Amino acid sequence: MSLNELWFLLIAVLFVGFFFLEGFDFGVGMSTTILAKNDTERRVLINSIGPFWDANEVWLITAGGAMFAAFPHWYATLFSGFYTPLVFVLLALIGRGVAFEFRGKVASETWKKTWDIVIFCGSLLPPLLFGVVFACLIQGVPIGEDMNMNAGLFDVVNAYTLLGGITVVVLCLVHGLMFTTLRVLGDLQDRARAMAKKLLIPLAILMVGFAVMTYFNTDVFEVRGTILSVVAVVGVIAYLLAAFFISRKRDGWAFGMTGAIIAISFTSIFIGLFPRVMVSSISDAYSLTITNAASGQYSLKVMSIIALTLLPFVLGYQIWSYFVFHKRVNAKDHLEY
Repeated sequence: MSLNELWFLLIAVLFVGFFFLEGFDFGVGMSTTILAKNDTERRVLINSIGPFWDANEVWLITAGGAMFAAFPHWYATLFSGFYTPLVFVLLALIGRGVAFEFRGKVASETWKKTWDIVIFCGSLLPPLLFGVVFACLIQGVPIGEDMNMNAGLFDVVNAYTLLGGITVVVLCLVHGLMFTTLRVLGDLQDRARAMAKKLLIPLAILMVGFAVMTYFNTDVFEVRGTILSVVAVVGVIAYLLAAFFISRKRDGWAFGMTGAIIAISFTSIFIGLFPRVMVSSISDAYSLTITNAASGQYSLKVMSIIALTLLPFVLGYQIWSYFVFHKRVNAKDHLEY
């Protein structure tokens, strides 16, 4: 494996890890409005992700940093071309984090309701916009010979990309509901499980529809048809297992399967892209690849040594934090959000 391939793989792992971990944060954030019936339940839901959400966002920051260092042309084209949606993602994440801290600071219903709206929007917009952006990556955007992306509104926002965004939102919501079943007890846990079960059919329709549109709207099945077919079968198995475990109230296994669906979905995007990192709709000759978008070999070598040295410590710390805060939460917890 070349260093270019290694760093493409590492960036893919970072994004997949981000959507697996932050995906349930987004789902729980949406659940504070969709599932919770009163302020106490909303506080319990927020408390359930309180120790984790900020660390989970680090995966996104690390992925962006790795992209900047390993594939600067990819970083420049992606972040300049998708400037508007990514700014809204950033504002949504900032607003959500502020809301978590501020909603419990004033004893006012209007104050809390305002921040609850911010939490909901800050949990809904990022998966929606990320779904749109990643759908654009495989559908193709107008990238010219100079590696600049000059996309109009309908190059980014169209039926295919919107379907991708909505699919990611529903997938994160189901994933978050299953995380809730692991973190709370009683009626709230039962309702979270029941809602996740009801959403399985809409999720299946969305995912099948997106897969069909991907077949007709992109070239990924032409490029990686065999391996993507295998991945699709694995994804179907994960979905069926998720439905089975939810019906049997095996919440831990069900959460693992919804996480597997997220991981498989985003892994398939990177498989379909490789060795490209962004597809040009003008000409495939203008597509960005792991070769023409990469840093020099010396830079990649130094980065590899540093990353492989520090990565075990970072992963160890995050695993430890999940172990420390593994207990379920309830209305009597001291975290006053």
